Amino acid sequence: NGHWFRGTQESHQGWIRAGGVQRDVAFEHANHDLEGEIDVAYRTKYRRYAGKILNSVLTPEARSTTIKLVPRSTGP
Repeated sequence: NGHWFRGTQESHQGWIRAGGVQRDVAFEHANHDLEGEIDVAYRTKYRRYAGKILNSVLTPEARSTTIKLVPRSTGP
């Protein structure tokens, strides 16, 4: 596990910036019922990569590291 991921597991909160949006977020366990849908999204987005690379993110170990980002309230 990388440094960033370990930090999510220790603090369970952080800050992200993506697509022009900046948010304080909580890191929660992902709903494993969605693994099939997530796999399809990975296969669609990364289909141009070699199978070895793509398949590395579709393993049970990789799935166990999937987290859900939940916006946190920043106001009163």
